[in-house]
Amino acid sequence: MTKNFSQTAAFIWSVADLLRGDFKQSQYGRIILPFTLLRRLECVLEETKANVVAENQRIAEMGLPEEAQEKFIIRASKRPFYNISPMDLSKMGQSDIKDNLNTYVQSFSKDAREIFEHFKFEEFVGQLADANLLYKVVQMFANTDLSPESISNHEMGFVFEELIRRFAESSNETAGEHFTPRDIVRLTTSLVFMEDDDALTKDGIIRTIYDPTAGTGGFLSSGMEYVLELNPDAVMRTYGQELNPESYAICKADMLIKGQEVNNIKLGNTLSSDQLVAEKFDYMLSNPPFGVDWKKIAGEINDEHTQKGFDGRFGAGLPRVSDGSLLFLMHLISKMRPITGDDKATDSSSTQNSNQGSRIGIILNGSPLFTGGAGSGESEIRRYILEADLLEAIIALPNDMFYNTGIATYIWILSNKKAPERRGKVQLIDGSNLYSKMRKSLGSKRNEMNDDDIKTITKSFGDFEVVDARVLDKPEEVKSNRGRQSANPKSEPAKTFASKIFATHEFGYRRITIERPLRLSAQLSDSAIDSLRYAPKPFDMVMPALYDAFGSNWTTDNDSDSYGDLSAVTLEARAMIKADFSELKESQIKDVLDSKVWQSQLVLMNKAKALQAAIGENQFDDFNEFEKVFKQALRDTDVNLDAKEKKQLMDAITWKNPEAEPVIKKAVKVANPLYGAFSYTDPTSKTKIVEFQTDSDLRDYENVPLNPEVTTTELIESYFTREVQPHVSDAWINPDKTDAIDEEIGIVGFEIPFNRHFYVYEPPRPLADIDADLDAVSTEIMQLLGEVHS
Repeated sequence: MTKNFSQTAAFIWSVADLLRGDFKQSQYGRIILPFTLLRRLECVLEETKANVVAENQRIAEMGLPEEAQEKFIIRASKRPFYNISPMDLSKMGQSDIKDNLNTYVQSFSKDAREIFEHFKFEEFVGQLADANLLYKVVQMFANTDLSPESISNHEMGFVFEELIRRFAESSNETAGEHFTPRDIVRLTTSLVFMEDDDALTKDGIIRTIYDPTAGTGGFLSSGMEYVLELNPDAVMRTYGQELNPESYAICKADMLIKGQEVNNIKLGNTLSSDQLVAEKFDYMLSNPPFGVDWKKIAGEINDEHTQKGFDGRFGAGLPRVSDGSLLFLMHLISKMRPITGDDKATDSSSTQNSNQGSRIGIILNGSPLFTGGAGSGESEIRRYILEADLLEAIIALPNDMFYNTGIATYIWILSNKKAPERRGKVQLIDGSNLYSKMRKSLGSKRNEMNDDDIKTITKSFGDFEVVDARVLDKPEEVKSNRGRQSANPKSEPAKTFASKIFATHEFGYRRITIERPLRLSAQLSDSAIDSLRYAPKPFDMVMPALYDAFGSNWTTDNDSDSYGDLSAVTLEARAMIKADFSELKESQIKDVLDSKVWQSQLVLMNKAKALQAAIGENQFDDFNEFEKVFKQALRDTDVNLDAKEKKQLMDAITWKNPEAEPVIKKAVKVANPLYGAFSYTDPTSKTKIVEFQTDSDLRDYENVPLNPEVTTTELIESYFTREVQPHVSDAWINPDKTDAIDEEIGIVGFEIPFNRHFYVYEPPRPLADIDADLDAVSTEIMQLLGEVHS
């Protein structure tokens, strides 16, 4: 932006001097921006104003429908907008200025009028009138020359962007929701457009650019600016959608000033109500909100996912409801122009110079890189993107780059028309150290990227080469000198820049489930049987307390009516439960006070005593043998156990014991120890082929890196025999856990562990240095204690 544009913007912003005291600083832009738009539109329409007013008077008497009238007036205006009032800012007068100004604004065509409505212009006009400032503000803008002869659309765009920037910075507590810092916009725009520089310089170029989270239109403006610098004759058509009405108004005003079709800028929630549903675009740029949940629109999103699948936007999967970032990414992918030609050609110009295909730049936080394990919605979305070979690069940005957050952020660049050398590959660029400290923070934004920083990243991306970590010429961080300073301070790691290139499959893995056998011991001990007096959760704590307090005289015969009878002490029992077991619900309290619950447990306990008499109290470390003895005891004693009783009894008399024999599930015909069919010799020296019951507590998972050069069977079996079997000889692969898409063993997952790839080990400080610091602190403490006692 040249000095003249800055001076014009500064002059317009000087209206803030009038507003100071009567308005908050965060309100300045809400007044200055719509007045700037109003004056610009007035200057643009001045040439045809007389014709428009005359044409309006002529057709007013014809009784035509509103749409027909609008067509006549637009033809007279020679612009896509108009104002039918004979007034202008210089003719407002002072006495009725409020009403005159509101009438003047209402005389604009629908699209322009809507912008002022979303600015809540009439409300602010009323506040200005109440503060006796309206006439002064109107006069100041009336005397500002914003005519096309003085400032072209392109130049006026710069002025308006500068005003938007000032507005964002003056209200930086919320700016990050709707305004992306200019340095990040420049970087992202360059990364998206630079691969198409050759195509964009050709004659007759028409391109579309889209932002589903348009905010104040920064990305749309930057995309236009980039292309027009390359080719002033290119035609750029902008499209966008924005949820916040004020940001929508600013964006639409900016596009109107730049001569764009403003009906391509929509208001509403992009995810739940896509208002450009049939459109595809050449370039897409977006900075969606970080970590915003989509609970309010979950119904619409889930319906589209389940009913439309890949015919909709969210076929690949859905992320967790707490973070909708990946929904915006899938939305953008659905807007890509398809490649209909030969996308396998070796000559890059065959795709790069065509009007087909699209490029995307989206800013995300770290969560979409790795959140969600194999099979999760996030992993499936990453899988779709990488297996479709859409991801070109991910660039790590410095922290503290945005107005409302200091967290780590990343730019994702995607394309369905990759150059041949990029196919099947992804470039990761660590630009986290490419920044300079700002002289004055703006909200959470403390760092900024200069032109050299941006050039470093764009060059690395354009060259598509590996860059080993190289030290940057950046000043060291200024450390606080408060508090105790270490005699041997830890040296700060050097600030480096690096770039790495990976094959897409290197981010994938196959998660296999590793099982181990259940090993149980069993014993019908007196203590185990006595525990059956009480029902399991949620009564396992309250029933012993009630028994100790009120059950000492209960008899344990099965036909005893008095066992569990708490009717005489109901009030005391209920009071104790309320005091000590407040987590119980009322229905549970009624159950535990009912003698039927107690008597059913008494019956089970007496059944266990009968079985104990038949089996004895010996400990069995071979549950397979115990089951045979147990079944025989049931027959000998005529004891019948229903499923619920048997489960509670077994839970009471068995426990996991790593020294016990494995529990056999069933016999099989063919041994296959890798998948759980073992040749097993029991304690009686009898050998058979069996499958064991699994121990869920010992279940584990292994992530096996994908390797497209071998089969899935070879991949997982070689990994298991190399990494698992030598350490856990009784383990096996669960063959029932298969991937939903390829139906092979193991569930495919994808993650992009960005930081792990760029991690540089830093050895800890020498122990001698740490000891010296501790000694110094200890000495000082003793001196201070000595001073206190003296």
